[in-house]
Amino acid sequence: METNAARDRIFARIRAAQGRGAAVTQGEREAVADYLARHPQGPQPEVGADLVEAFSVQARKLASTVDRVATLADVPAAVLHYVDGLKLVRRAVAWTGFDALPWAAQGLEVECRPPVREPQADREHGDLVGITGCFVAIAETGSLMLLSGPDTFASAALLPETHIAVVPVSRIVANLEEAFTRMRAEHGQLPRATNIISGPSRTGDIEQTIVLGAHGPYRVHVILVDQD
Repeated sequence: METNAARDRIFARIRAAQGRGAAVTQGEREAVADYLARHPQGPQPEVGADLVEAFSVQARKLASTVDRVATLADVPAAVLHYVDGLKLVRRAVAWTGFDALPWAAQGLEVECRPPVREPQADREHGDLVGITGCFVAIAETGSLMLLSGPDTFASAALLPETHIAVVPVSRIVANLEEAFTRMRAEHGQLPRATNIISGPSRTGDIEQTIVLGAHGPYRVHVILVDQD
């Protein structure tokens, strides 16, 4: 993609100015890995043994709502209960990995594709609800970490007014340090984009009054899944 090519050209100029070759060498990668392994970690607050409860408490403090179901097959019913409770549309876009769930059986219209930005006035046809998973959830802060990719497009969490995140409890980690450790172990390197979502979008720019939905979703709803 052109964005990636432009980024690579910028990094190449920086490396050239430092007297290094255009491509990162294996020795450089090993030096970074060695530094990360030896670098002492700072103090980490205790979050308790029950990571699910710790995450739920912190997420609610951030104005997220939290539900819990037994299996992935129960997610469509939980989504229906949530959208009907708020009188939202029964239509959503979702990550590709959720295409096999029984959405239609619950009367939901779910398309596995990135959302399309519609005019603000188009309340009938716009993509108003986005359903995603997450890479991990962070118990210490109640945050969600999402990694971008072809099937995990960040726009589903950022453009719709309502973001519903499906989170297996096995993906809850204690803190941000553990989240990045797991990312290096499972992916080896950072993806193109890493988003850490801490509740609905908000701003306090105007008279220090908190307004939700300023730059993204008005709502974040987390559905915890016991068995993924």
